[in-house]
Amino acid sequence: MKIKANKILVIATRRIGDVLLVTPLLRSLRNAYPNAQIDMLVYKNTAAILEGNPDYNNLIPVSERPKFKEYQSLFKQIFRRYDLAISTLASDRPIIYAILAAAKRIAIVPPQRWQDAWKRLMVQAWTELDDKNTHTIIQNLRLADLLEIARSYEVVTPQLPDSIQRLDKLLPFAWQKQAFAVLHLAPMYHYKRWTINGWQQIAKYLTQAGLRVVLTGGTAKEEIAYINNALVKMPDSVLNLAGKLRFSEVSELIRASKIYIGPDTAVTHLAAATSVPTIALFGPTNPLKWAPWPYNYALDKTPFDFKGTKKVANVVLLQGKGICVPCHQEGCEQHRQSSSRCLEEIDSATVIKWIETLGR
Repeated sequence: MKIKANKILVIATRRIGDVLLVTPLLRSLRNAYPNAQIDMLVYKNTAAILEGNPDYNNLIPVSERPKFKEYQSLFKQIFRRYDLAISTLASDRPIIYAILAAAKRIAIVPPQRWQDAWKRLMVQAWTELDDKNTHTIIQNLRLADLLEIARSYEVVTPQLPDSIQRLDKLLPFAWQKQAFAVLHLAPMYHYKRWTINGWQQIAKYLTQAGLRVVLTGGTAKEEIAYINNALVKMPDSVLNLAGKLRFSEVSELIRASKIYIGPDTAVTHLAAATSVPTIALFGPTNPLKWAPWPYNYALDKTPFDFKGTKKVANVVLLQGKGICVPCHQEGCEQHRQSSSRCLEEIDSATVIKWIETLGR
């Protein structure tokens, strides 16, 4: 279904990592509509992952739970302002936003249920959500297929012109010449965490191997506390930059590093996209749907398997063991502050073997 469009709205109101995984679709749209105005509707707390992205024109940030006045303002911004609206989500609000924004709209929709039938009726074309076997990037690119435009598989990392200068000021060593590793210890939710002891052993090994270790992280109090706890038994040379970097600087930092190691988090997706050797520590999360997308991988096939550790291009997905893995649940107790045995039982020796393999 070819659509002529001068103004396009892409709706991606989900978490930071999800927004990053929309960037291949965004690049596909920019390539197909080079002169169009392409705007992004995202949550306020996820907008930073699109810093400096050249493929969109305007960012429309919205709260996760807008109040009445914010809804009023948003509707004025988008109501019938676009030729085409694209919902990358199958939930109610994103599709309603698309209906309000344009007369022509396409969307990801839920599997057929009577209560969701209206979603298929209100869009000109749709692709059905597969929440188990189809990678999120491939799912998003099926929207490009609906428009009969060429796919781009490139995950576009955030980029700002002053990132290198800012890193020069923050880093007390010649980071563009000296070998170093980047570790991202703390994901947003507890159930995706590895162990503090494991991180400490990896930091010691990397330091002994001659690499400076740099830690990245967010600003949340719990995340800062976790990192500080890990630092107690790490080498003194380990540099903690948690809470001090924008995503564009994190991207530049990882790109200059020798290796990145992190859990299932947006920064690990970012690392995979930089082409740097990346070790992703996975437990409950389904790799078919959420594995980091390897650099230059451009196939209509999910890169990793449902079970097992595997290397594809620059990415090693190191999966915890257990007959229940991956359960696709929020930890063993099925809540975000739960622990996950499959992650906690990954030993540092296994991670070190993969570090050595990637360094050959």
